[in-house]
Amino acid sequence: MPGVRLKALRYDPAGDPAPHFETYSVEYGQETTVLDALIAIKDGRDGSLSFRHSCHRGACGSCAMRINDQEQLACVTRVAAIVGEADGASLDEEPRAVRVEPLANLPVLKDLVVDMAPYWRKFNAVTPYILGDERATPPTSGVRISQERTAQLQQVAGCIQCGACYSACPILGSDQDYLGPAALATAFRFAQDPRDAAREERLNLVGNEQGVLRCHTIFNCTTVCPVGVEPTAAIQQLKRMMLRQRLGIG
Repeated sequence: MPGVRLKALRYDPAGDPAPHFETYSVEYGQETTVLDALIAIKDGRDGSLSFRHSCHRGACGSCAMRINDQEQLACVTRVAAIVGEADGASLDEEPRAVRVEPLANLPVLKDLVVDMAPYWRKFNAVTPYILGDERATPPTSGVRISQERTAQLQQVAGCIQCGACYSACPILGSDQDYLGPAALATAFRFAQDPRDAAREERLNLVGNEQGVLRCHTIFNCTTVCPVGVEPTAAIQQLKRMMLRQRLGIG
């Protein structure tokens, strides 16, 4: 089997003075994923290497990390797709290397494991659930939703909370008060839901410099989303909804 050099960024805040890369040589097949390679290293060579994983099929989002400078899910990213198909190349050839780092814009707990607390604080700040009004006639819980609107809501609701968009957002790199793409896309999902009775409050919450006005429309979040959610489009639609509300036209 061909081999690859896997470089993992190691850092334990409790004892390491600074992050540093450690290099491991691993064999891989055509179906070997980056997660497979990491597990092989942890099980066979270095049990101290830390990373998250769970479903192994791209559904839970727990193994999100930066792989060769781009946010990806390690469980569905094949080593062969990264290093190419040139079987038999020497391990000394730099192109045959996989570099893994923790998600950006979040505190590192150890190695590839980050603290998701800032992400969840912002996600929860947008009240990620329907706020109904049972006093309405008919009650908002009984409102019918068109197939078109349902498809729109499901597109955003498909988010698996992996944090890839949060890591890829350059705004969060300089402004930790920014709500971020996942939280704003979620705000859009509920502001668009006809069963929700808090649209005005939601738009007021995100219509500021820490919300939609801070987005620079760079599309990094959309590019890295592993399940096809489009946070940038959701944020732009939130901007339009906010402006219409403030102009009193909808």
